[in-house]
Amino acid sequence: MKKINKYLPIWVLAFFLLASCDKGFDEMNVNPVALTAVEPAFQLNTAIVASAPGYGNLSYETTIVKQMITPFSGQGSAANFNQDNRTVSNGNWNTYYQSVIKELTDVIAKTKSDPARTNLYNMTRIWRAYSFMVLTDTYGDIPYTQAGKSYLEGIVAPVYDTQESVYTDLLTELDAASAALDATKTKVASDILFDGDVVKWKRLGYSILLRAAMRLSKANPTKAAEYVGKAVAGGVMQSNDDNAIIRHTASFTNPVGSQLNGGQSAFFYLAEDFVSYLSKTNDPRLASIAVRYVGATSGAQQIESKANRTPGVQIGAPLGYDNTTISAAVTASKLASLWDYSQLDKTRMAALLAPSFLVTYAQTQLLLAEAAFRKWTTGDPATLYANGVRSHMRQLASYGTTTAVPDAAIATYLQANPLAAGKELEQINTQYWVASFLMGPETWANFRRSGFPVLTPNPYPGSDLKTEPFIRRLTYTDAELNVNKTNVQQAIGRQGPNLLDTRIWWDKK
Repeated sequence: MKKINKYLPIWVLAFFLLASCDKGFDEMNVNPVALTAVEPAFQLNTAIVASAPGYGNLSYETTIVKQMITPFSGQGSAANFNQDNRTVSNGNWNTYYQSVIKELTDVIAKTKSDPARTNLYNMTRIWRAYSFMVLTDTYGDIPYTQAGKSYLEGIVAPVYDTQESVYTDLLTELDAASAALDATKTKVASDILFDGDVVKWKRLGYSILLRAAMRLSKANPTKAAEYVGKAVAGGVMQSNDDNAIIRHTASFTNPVGSQLNGGQSAFFYLAEDFVSYLSKTNDPRLASIAVRYVGATSGAQQIESKANRTPGVQIGAPLGYDNTTISAAVTASKLASLWDYSQLDKTRMAALLAPSFLVTYAQTQLLLAEAAFRKWTTGDPATLYANGVRSHMRQLASYGTTTAVPDAAIATYLQANPLAAGKELEQINTQYWVASFLMGPETWANFRRSGFPVLTPNPYPGSDLKTEPFIRRLTYTDAELNVNKTNVQQAIGRQGPNLLDTRIWWDKK
């Protein structure tokens, strides 16, 4: 007993030493520079930047509408062969659900009840509506009311809403959020689109509302006309100064430019239909868009000394071939090789720091031209049409001085290509096709909605298409079919087979 008591003071001392060491232990193990909260305005910026069209834009959307094409097969095989390649078609799904929607949903939850953040809240609602439009236009029925709520509400298997119900709510959201923006309230000074300019955000919101309303031109013309009226009354974009642009930096380069200045530089070409249309109408934009490395016999020979940007020498690559079968077309065009076809100029419009356009005044004017032709709004369709074409040509100066179209060339083009009676819808929407170049999701959506431009289907043999000449939607991801099977299958049961042929709700014949 005495032996035990002899060591008792040592144990007591050790206890107090341990207690003393434990005091402040938690603080010592916390990183003093780690983020404990994220500024909601930065989250909105993150979501906007992530919205820039990327690799899937090249492999699917711009190829479906015959603006771009690659004849090469492999991991990137997609719309060039009318194939359902889910490692590529999942691009919009993964980008928007894993990043964009999650960030925006969190911002809305943080700002909804904060009177000092009312402008940030409504700006976020507008961009969330834009983002959901990209998703539903790509896939059809999608998770909407329960989307982005895994962390907030523990919803890991969200239900799928019908596209009709999604659009019904998007129209309401865009109208309400745009109207609620208030220049007398706190400015969101760090916003990357407009530096918190509430007037420009209002115009953006109502311009997206106009875009959403026009999607319903065949599915629900009455509602389309109603919301066109609301958008016009609210006030849409007034000039190119209102364009929604992401201005890229070395920290976040243009996603298309990154592909075409990297490993994909020799793979993608301007499509024959696109180049031919611009050529036959003497469109001055071709000089801003295209380059041809004359005489190139390999990707390594696509160098500046062979570059020719003269419109008259541009030759677009035909669809329907792969790199082993295109030789006959190459010979017929008297080219040195497939590497001799025209490309999107990677030093200008596809440069690493080239801007990404998301919603523009030119698009808005062309949609108004169609709406006016349909008698859904006032205004002269021919004037609005000319404004749209002129604005897009002037917009090209944003890529640099070498892409700017002279005013004299614009005037000459418009005089030679006025809006013609009996061809209004075709001309307006064909110009929308040109004005939306590189904005793949929008170009493809408007092509399906309007049926213009008139294009011949991609004739590549072995197509995954069974009932349609063009891809009408992209398929749900394999991951979603595995982890959210019940809800996906319900959507498929309503919408139709999970195939490239299946038309989404507003895509009417």
